[in-house]
Amino acid sequence: MRSLIRTHATEFSLLAVIVIISAVLSFATANFFSLGNAFDLLNISAVNIIFAVGLLVVLIAGGIDISFAVAASVVQYGTAIALGWIGGGGWISGLLIAGSLGVLLGCFNAFLIHRFRIISIVATISTFNIYFGLLMFFTRGVSIYDLPDWLTDRVILFEREMPDGTWIEITLPVLVMIVCVIATWTLITRTTTGRQLYAFGDNPEGARRFGINIGAMQFIAFGWLGLMAGIGGLIQAHYAQEVVPNALYGRELDVLAAVVLGGARLGGGKGTVLGCVLGVLLISITQNGLNLMGVSPFAFKMIIGAIILIAITLSNTRIERLLPFVGQKGTGR
Repeated sequence: MRSLIRTHATEFSLLAVIVIISAVLSFATANFFSLGNAFDLLNISAVNIIFAVGLLVVLIAGGIDISFAVAASVVQYGTAIALGWIGGGGWISGLLIAGSLGVLLGCFNAFLIHRFRIISIVATISTFNIYFGLLMFFTRGVSIYDLPDWLTDRVILFEREMPDGTWIEITLPVLVMIVCVIATWTLITRTTTGRQLYAFGDNPEGARRFGINIGAMQFIAFGWLGLMAGIGGLIQAHYAQEVVPNALYGRELDVLAAVVLGGARLGGGKGTVLGCVLGVLLISITQNGLNLMGVSPFAFKMIIGAIILIAITLSNTRIERLLPFVGQKGTGR
């Protein structure tokens, strides 16, 4: 147990913070501690978790991407137009189109970074503005409401009526989120490519001398984030039942904060899928609780910023200082 806590200190710290915050919110609001609210949180968090696991791969590889949320908006528009051209399509064609467009935009970032040796944050801030500017220019800020029925119809995978007459349900976004989480976990922990991504993010020069293809690592990392952005964008359109050009604008900073909160190192070489998911859930739980308490939305950012600061501080504190008994290995024998 001590070894497990020691090797997953960030995840255990986040879990502890989530339990404490949930306990406080349960006493502060009447509706927080309910099965219906828990299921709502899961459904609402699905798109952010899809984005987060994609961004995690880029951070592990030592990069950073600010453009993925705007890229997801571009993918939404491109997919909606392409589906109109082919007569409506279905979920398979929609996911293929959205995923392909997302990979294309992600690989464009990788091309700029690798070919011209541009720092990733500078390159993606540039593409963030290019993507958003082009999107607003060509769409004139007009939303698309005429989407195929299969995209706007809610897909409920599980539902059950509670004794108080309310319903709990799990919808399609949660299933897609689970698939994306498992796929990312498999990529970074069960493949040679995943180990190379960690090695490249931790020590790029060492990885190059070891024979790892640096360009391939960047294309894989940014391409994977593009794929997740494309899928997340399509799922967001399904959830909202419309395509709004600026609906995802600003989402990138919330997701980045959640992934860093989950233990991903901005310098690369560190991060887990579990920590990433817990980071997103912590922010979602806090926002949900504050909303139920009737706190002004203007205070959300301030309170969430403070929680992120505290949680990251706890995460960076050695586990022996938080839990002294963990560091007593071998004593008394």
